[in-house]
Amino acid sequence: MNSEQLFVEHMDARGDSEASWLKHVLSFVTQQVCPLLTEPAPAAADDLLTGVVLSDVCVSLSVCVVKTLQEITSVTHTLPVSYRYDYRLVSVSELVSQQHLACVSHLSWSTNQQRAWAREAELSLPGKKALPRVNLLLIGCLREGRGGEWRLMNSSGSVRCEFLSLSPHWLNRLVFLPHWNYIPHNALGQDEAGGYVEVIGSPVLLSPGPEQGLVSADGGGAGLIKAVGVREAAALLHIRVRGQRASVCGQVGSVCPLLVVAGTTFFCFTLTEERHSVSVLVKDSSRLWWSQCVCVGQSVCVTALRVCVLRGWRGNNILCVTDQSEIHTNDTPAHTPVNDTHAESQSDTPPSMMLHADDDVSEEAESEGESGGSLKRARVISYQGIVTEVVSEGAGLYVIDRKVGLCLAYQPTRRRSLRAGDFVELHNVHFLYKPCPDFFPSMLCTCLRSSIRVTSFSRVGGGPPDTTCPGDGALPRLLLEKNRGVSEYLWTCHLSSRLSHSLVPSVLKQQQQQCVCVLSWKLMELMWGRERGRIRRRDIYSEMLDESHTCPLTQYSVDPAVPQYVSVSELVLSLQSDCWSSVSLRSLLPLDGSSLTSSEINAALAWSCWTQRSDPRDDLHLGDALRQRPLLLVGILELPSQMSESKHTLQLRDGTAAVTCIVTETSEEEEGGQRAAFNTAWIGCLVCVHQFTMVTERFLQSDFPSYQHLDQEQFIAQKHCRVYLQFSLDHLHILSPSVAMVTLLRQKGMASAGDVTDRKQPAEEGKGRSEKPDVPHSASSVAMATGPVGSTPRPCVSIVFRVEQKGGLAWRNMGDEGEGCVLDFTVRVAVIGPVVSWGRDPKNVQMTDRETKREEEKDPSVLIGCDVSGRCEMELHTDSTLQILSDWRVHTLTRPLQLHTCRQALSPTVLSVSDVLDCSSELVCFQGLVCDRISLNNRTSECGHTHTNTGVRLTMCDRGGRSLKVYLDLSHTPYPPGLLPGNTLRLSAFQRRLSRTGSVYCSMLPVSSVSVVSLGDSRSAPLPPAPIMHLGPWALSGEQRCTVGRVKGHVVCFLFVQLQWSCSLCGSLYSQSCSSSQCRSTTSVFQSKAKLVIDDGTGEAHVCFSGALVRPLLGLADSQWEGLQRALRVKGHIRVYPRGRSMVCDDDDPLLHFLSAVCSSDVVCRPLSLTCRKHNNQRPEEMRRFSRGDRDFMTRMTPPLQLTCLTVTPDVT
Repeated sequence: MNSEQLFVEHMDARGDSEASWLKHVLSFVTQQVCPLLTEPAPAAADDLLTGVVLSDVCVSLSVCVVKTLQEITSVTHTLPVSYRYDYRLVSVSELVSQQHLACVSHLSWSTNQQRAWAREAELSLPGKKALPRVNLLLIGCLREGRGGEWRLMNSSGSVRCEFLSLSPHWLNRLVFLPHWNYIPHNALGQDEAGGYVEVIGSPVLLSPGPEQGLVSADGGGAGLIKAVGVREAAALLHIRVRGQRASVCGQVGSVCPLLVVAGTTFFCFTLTEERHSVSVLVKDSSRLWWSQCVCVGQSVCVTALRVCVLRGWRGNNILCVTDQSEIHTNDTPAHTPVNDTHAESQSDTPPSMMLHADDDVSEEAESEGESGGSLKRARVISYQGIVTEVVSEGAGLYVIDRKVGLCLAYQPTRRRSLRAGDFVELHNVHFLYKPCPDFFPSMLCTCLRSSIRVTSFSRVGGGPPDTTCPGDGALPRLLLEKNRGVSEYLWTCHLSSRLSHSLVPSVLKQQQQQCVCVLSWKLMELMWGRERGRIRRRDIYSEMLDESHTCPLTQYSVDPAVPQYVSVSELVLSLQSDCWSSVSLRSLLPLDGSSLTSSEINAALAWSCWTQRSDPRDDLHLGDALRQRPLLLVGILELPSQMSESKHTLQLRDGTAAVTCIVTETSEEEEGGQRAAFNTAWIGCLVCVHQFTMVTERFLQSDFPSYQHLDQEQFIAQKHCRVYLQFSLDHLHILSPSVAMVTLLRQKGMASAGDVTDRKQPAEEGKGRSEKPDVPHSASSVAMATGPVGSTPRPCVSIVFRVEQKGGLAWRNMGDEGEGCVLDFTVRVAVIGPVVSWGRDPKNVQMTDRETKREEEKDPSVLIGCDVSGRCEMELHTDSTLQILSDWRVHTLTRPLQLHTCRQALSPTVLSVSDVLDCSSELVCFQGLVCDRISLNNRTSECGHTHTNTGVRLTMCDRGGRSLKVYLDLSHTPYPPGLLPGNTLRLSAFQRRLSRTGSVYCSMLPVSSVSVVSLGDSRSAPLPPAPIMHLGPWALSGEQRCTVGRVKGHVVCFLFVQLQWSCSLCGSLYSQSCSSSQCRSTTSVFQSKAKLVIDDGTGEAHVCFSGALVRPLLGLADSQWEGLQRALRVKGHIRVYPRGRSMVCDDDDPLLHFLSAVCSSDVVCRPLSLTCRKHNNQRPEEMRRFSRGDRDFMTRMTPPLQLTCLTVTPDVT
């Protein structure tokens, strides 16, 4: 009878299925387990095979396996049915190669127990699914693997095992695992080659081993007598005896992680007894598995320790494990020979190494921290909880108990990453409060002295693999190399997570995920500075062993104003949602808004703007008082698409959205000045914008009857907004330059901007690379146009031309059928040199000799005669007009101005506002500051395009205080962003005109163009006040030299005061009801006007006041002013002539007498300081007759100067 028949017969198999299952067990044990055995057959088989001598080890072991299964499931006579049909033994190779999903196996579970277990797991972590159950059995031998691993091995292979608690007596023992989880390779976010097994509970030993316990060992209790405590061991450190070995018992105080330094793997742990402690160094490769056997709080005994010198540590002497050392995890010491005198080096130690070799920043952490925020000291605590979220496995970030963050980045990468649902026990961890505003306020961070122990494995699976940081830990490696603080590291991790979702997908594909981490690190260094935030270099031995613990986490900086990254879509959606919710319509009206008529109210509400600075500390107004952190944007500068709303401005785009940008740059011609940015090298650059202004323009079409109806939305016909950004190129950081920008930087003698692609460039190109180069600026308006003439490799031809004049962008009817109105503009250029053929697009490379061999300037028509294989697709129109096609490319060139063939073009003279007022030219080019903007009309439709607020009136001024009205008709042009008060505009080809009253103003022509050359800044100094004018000389100056000025004088008398209730719709007199029979309005507004005479000693002037200026002029309190309004409700209005008779009221009217008394009082006739605007329609001189006695005199009299008051200042300084 063979072994199989003998085994089946003596197991008393009942039925074929049971016999088949038993044969499978024997076959598995024979093939997978028995080849590993070097010990006698287990004696447990004798109880089942009474009277039968079995010399076959495999049969004996198979009987032991079946008996173990019966004991676990409490079955003593028959095998359970589930064994036959469900459970089967599986080899390691089969498990690793075929089990691709994480799973759990539990031998003793019933179906109800498994369901209850899964329900409890899913309730503890909502949104997670419990691990699916599999009916697989694992049997093998526990062996030591590389780097301290424990592996389960059979003849087919091995798999790494993780235990909740380990006994050193399990090593090299044959075990059966009744309860385990399997986490396959790259499942649930893991990145483990071949996966690993999580052993839940203790394995069942299938073969006898040595007695556990030191008393029963050889020598009886002699080992107990020879072992010493921690206090005696600490004394041994000061007396080194060659060949001396000692056994030390104590409680584990700390367990340091495994470190690999210069190819040597080691770890340390400390033993404590009362207030004494000693450190033990384990570097023997055959003892590294101890790292999973010791845990904080456990009593252990370590034998055959020797005293060695640890170079690089101030403590010097340390206990070191030898190749005879053993560890015992009970309280009974083992017998250790004392006469073992192996001649080994007394300086057996891992190589001393500091994790950073830069000595220059070792003492800078505290001083730099004070400049960037407050410094705090972390507390060292112990903590236990459940991992509820894996924020970023690659970055070592987790969440415990849904409220505490955990950072493992300052430790080496764990062999087993934590999973959501793990119960963990942390010792010697640092507690930090609010180190980074993007994470939980409470953070736990581990250093080289901290220990992490999983006390219960997760019951749930995870989501897809984490993509916020590569699994190979790019950010922790950078942290190890660069030595940054925890606050900076956490901010970088958060930024990496955000960028991985919001960056342009093409960038992610090109640079891979790892470059997102490098990009985030680069941004952190740009925001914090390369030296600020650095910590002193890490001394790994002091960090692990010193009693007075010091590590990078001991101190940390707290700065609530660190930059906050937002995606473009988040920014745009936030601005759009806050556009109307953050403003009250009443706040958009002037102070005297309650006295405005319906048409004035609706005109004032037609357009308004809301600006915010990216850094709230730069805003002088309250604005967004709740936001304390500056904003940060990352994206690619690109040209707008055909579907974009603004087709004529640059856009900043990321993977979520695009936003229109108004961009300026520093002018090289004018020191500190700004100009519009026009260098095409910026197109395609990946940039970080850290200072910008967010602009929201509001457009409202309404029909509010009066001020009282502003809270009723039924009077709003339409409202929308436009959102865009304003920034200077000085406030950009190039993260990844375009090809043209790389060429430009090389031409300027700089490297490739230190972008994230530096590692992929040849070594010779990286010489002299600057991490933060100066922002390149265009030096001229010389450009090169290229056009394709074939397919791959796409040869092309090019010309170099100089821009001499640019027309405005407008919708024009091109005359082609089906085209309709097309958006275009014209440019007058001078061609430099001949047409040159290229094998590929030369972009903005420096001009070659063949492009400059012709000194005379050419007409663009030379392109038509060039040899381009008849496929240049250039169209020649009348007057040598060349139409640029969509596949042509224009590149800005900066170097040609240095060549003799490129003479500087004569740019049109740019005038100031004062120059425009004084000149006589009909067509002008000027620039000025926008101080006011008014929408003139609401809606038109031209060429199939609907325009809102197409009429705009700008008030432009210069530093001298002189102002000029500019009228823009936008019905045929795209809406130009940036026409905001505070911005400086350059207006080209505008028509200078005179009004019927003699005022100078400018109007837009079809060839006119508008560009923003400088952005408004709330931090800049305010405009100088209007000049002080004397009334006499001001009245004699008939020219338009100054229309607004400050006047200081004394009030002589009032000419009239008029108070009136007017209909809010038609403006007629409102007395109980509207006086107009055709108006049915029931609302009225109170209006006031006054005119007085003021004298400054050089002359007199008649000054008109209206609205909110009348009440302070009369010196009335708010209650008196409200009483006047109530008194006029019945009569409707009153007009008072202080030196005459009222034309409306009777002489005995008390209101008339009150106002007359007020106007003639000393309180009103007082010195005033006024800011006034001069009327343009001043009356000419007139002849006046005077009689003196019997003689008459004729003389020329200058009429009083007519002024309108803008502001009133009662006190004269």
